[in-house]
Amino acid sequence: MQFIKNFIQEEDGVTAIEYALIAAVVAGIIAAAFGTLKGGIDGVFSTIAAKLQAATA
Repeated sequence: MQFIKNFIQEEDGVTAIEYALIAAVVAGIIAAAFGTLKGGIDGVFSTIAAKLQAATA
């Protein structure tokens, strides 16, 4: 019974979970940003490739 009381009062595990949740949210935001930017970056490289092909033709 003492183990359960100590487990409930312990805050280190809660802090670790909070940091893990924050890291997961940040990772999700970064993934969403890269997903959004991917289309724009693909367009830029396609434009550059087309101009290089036109210049060498």
